[in-house]
Formats: sequence, structure tokens, C-alpha cells
Amino acid sequence: MADCECLPSCPFFKGEMAIEEELGKTYRVYYCHGGMAICARYMVFQELGKPSVPPDLYPDQASRAKQILAAAKYDPSKA
Repeated sequence: MADCECLPSCPFFKGEMAIEEELGKTYRVYYCHGGMAICARYMVFQELGKPSVPPDLYPDQASRAKQILAAAKYDPSKA
């Protein structure tokens, strides 16, 4: 499996959680080494770009990522 292209610079692992912590290791193995398609951070990154990824968005918050994406696509002038 391929590693996530964002791994070397992902602020989640650079600031939000030290990768040495057990949960950080678990996230890294599960999401960063092949599971990018289900990573909430990667979902937002792919659709909206790096600046749109909230620094406090955890990889397992897919429902929050979907809300962010839906809000970004909503155009009140078309409602």
C-alpha cells in the first residue's frame, strides 16, 4: 500500500498529536499507510486543498469532513 502524500507535512502529526503516542501510531498505520480514502483530513485536502483542512480535524472524523465538504459546495444563491 502507498503512503499518503501528505504524511511528511501533515500538521495533525506535527502539532496536534505526537506520533510517538500510541494513538498517533495507530492512526498513522491505519490512515497514512494505505487508508487515505477514509481519512477525514485527506478527504478535505483532495476536494478543497490544504488550506481548507482544519488543524483540529482528526483522521477518524469522516462525518465532520463530509459536513465541511457539503458546506463548501453549498451556494445560497442556488437555493
